[in-house]
Amino acid sequence: MKYYVMQVRALFEERYIHLCEHLINTFEIKLYFPKREYFERRQGKNEKVQKPVFSGYVFLEIKDCYSIDILFSQLRAVEGFLRFLHSNDNITQLTGRDLEIVLRFLQNKGITGISKVYFNENDRIVVKAGPLAGLEGAITKVDKRKRRARVRLNFCSEAFAVDLGFEIIEGRPDT
Repeated sequence: MKYYVMQVRALFEERYIHLCEHLINTFEIKLYFPKREYFERRQGKNEKVQKPVFSGYVFLEIKDCYSIDILFSQLRAVEGFLRFLHSNDNITQLTGRDLEIVLRFLQNKGITGISKVYFNENDRIVVKAGPLAGLEGAITKVDKRKRRARVRLNFCSEAFAVDLGFEIIEGRPDT
């Protein structure tokens, strides 16, 4: 499979995917709009909410036998399309570390869940399971009260931060 990134109008991502249904069925492509779950305090209660991981971006998965050139004009004609990354003249397939990051967020139907963590004797976060696993070195901020960890990621030559939710496991769990 090959993966590409499309920039679409922000807050229009799900509608763009819906408008592309005829292409999805014809070419057997998949379009993803990854979301992250975390806790948000509303009216004194913690509620689980879903927000975009990459606001304004939709990910395209196509079979190796298809060329992006075949789909380019049809995807571009759909309302809300802005551009392919890196540009419409230089459409670049995701590879290497960029592809690893995207595939991490596309697991579980594109919903990045809540990680299970505990804090060691030095009050450092230790990830037991979930999307934060393997990203401990990229965590730049931890907010225990809000139960969120800010992770700094490099994606498509850009550095950005994303908040991911966690649930604290009481005590020190067995390894």
